[in-house]
Amino acid sequence: MRFPLALTLKITRHILKHKIRRTPKFAMVLQLEPLHTCNLTCTGCGRIREYSTDLKDMMSLEACLESTEDCDAPMVSICGGEPLIYPEIEELVNGLRSQKRIIYICTNGMFMRRKMKDYMKTLPLTEKESFIRKLSEENLINEKDAADIRKGATKKKDVIAPSKWLYWNVHLDGLEYIHDLIVEREGVFRECVDAMKMAKILGYQVATNTTVYKETEVKEIEGMFRFLADLGVDGHTISPGYDYDAAKKDMSKRLGKDPEEFFLTREMTRQKFAGIQEWTKHFNIFGTPVYHEFLAGKRELTCTAWAIPTRNIRGWKAPCYLMTAGHYPKYQEMLDEVDWDSYGVVNGEAKDPRCENCMVHCGYDPSGALGTNYQRGDNWKNIKYNFGPKPEYRGTEEVQAFNGVSIGKGHLAEAKAAIRKNGGTPVGASCTSEKPVLSTHSVDETNPVDSSTDEAI
Repeated sequence: MRFPLALTLKITRHILKHKIRRTPKFAMVLQLEPLHTCNLTCTGCGRIREYSTDLKDMMSLEACLESTEDCDAPMVSICGGEPLIYPEIEELVNGLRSQKRIIYICTNGMFMRRKMKDYMKTLPLTEKESFIRKLSEENLINEKDAADIRKGATKKKDVIAPSKWLYWNVHLDGLEYIHDLIVEREGVFRECVDAMKMAKILGYQVATNTTVYKETEVKEIEGMFRFLADLGVDGHTISPGYDYDAAKKDMSKRLGKDPEEFFLTREMTRQKFAGIQEWTKHFNIFGTPVYHEFLAGKRELTCTAWAIPTRNIRGWKAPCYLMTAGHYPKYQEMLDEVDWDSYGVVNGEAKDPRCENCMVHCGYDPSGALGTNYQRGDNWKNIKYNFGPKPEYRGTEEVQAFNGVSIGKGHLAEAKAAIRKNGGTPVGASCTSEKPVLSTHSVDETNPVDSSTDEAI
């Protein structure tokens, strides 16, 4: 199966329950943002600009868990900001487990290995040694890490342990050069890869989420999927980059770039995703085949943003994850107060001009699952897709995944070389380049990332 049986049945029962009750609108996935603080400044992300006055604020653990009860979604995607910065992330994950939720931790990958080492400290000695040997062989931990793991935890604390109900959902927008460029920091791709390798050795489920932009090459996407298949990644979510207001402001004001050069129109999205149905034959892409047909331009769907609501420090964000018309204290109040017919695209007409180019996963994938634009055979397509065998990529073509800073071709390579030549500050210093430099941060790819040296915004 593409998705584990227990998880698929849980979601299916949830849909059937509300269909039988004739509930007009209900939540499928809660996007929970306990904070907006992040250690990266990704191009195309408007969160830091939109919530710039709230970056030091956080939801309480109690408020987070009350929110999941409020909308009763079977799946919770913990996002942000970077959720692993949240001080009570372990308690939140375990609280959601006690509520029997399916959990996605949407992370940029920079702190994953630290959290997994915390888990290893709690294991029996023989199990520790087995994992230490495997991880050392793969250069995923060093001698200092191994000694620290053997010592164990100094005090009892919650950890994020592997579970069939839990996925690490790692942000990955391409192979090394492109991903590091988009996240505005060199070395992030390598750290993501190392974290995913470590997670699979330890028995975690791992997924990736990818946003496709105007300059993203289709070959890049396909190469990334082939590379991730070789890593044993369990599945992927993919969505087009959309020019929502906060992202456009960040693009123009912070980076001085024209948003039209970066984000996709509807027509561009259909061109980029023309081959998505072929991709699903070889790679485990999550979602519904109905949504994939929509991305490929083979059908139309209406937006069901209410099915994947967002709860953050200000309340329930409406009307969707990317657009903001207001925040509400309760999920049901948001459902009742928002004029949902004023948003989305219907019969080619944008009900709100901000919706014109939107075809993103959080608005349209639930439409395919809920049958809001039902066509004959849709239910069978969904059943066949999700209950069918998980595809296994059997290609032999090698992918040069490390095509950036690892081979001296990072987006800051020319600037760093100039600095060294002039006797200036080396790697990581502020610099300029003839190319559009998005960031001057770098990660030491020879050692596991120490988050204590990472900048939190």
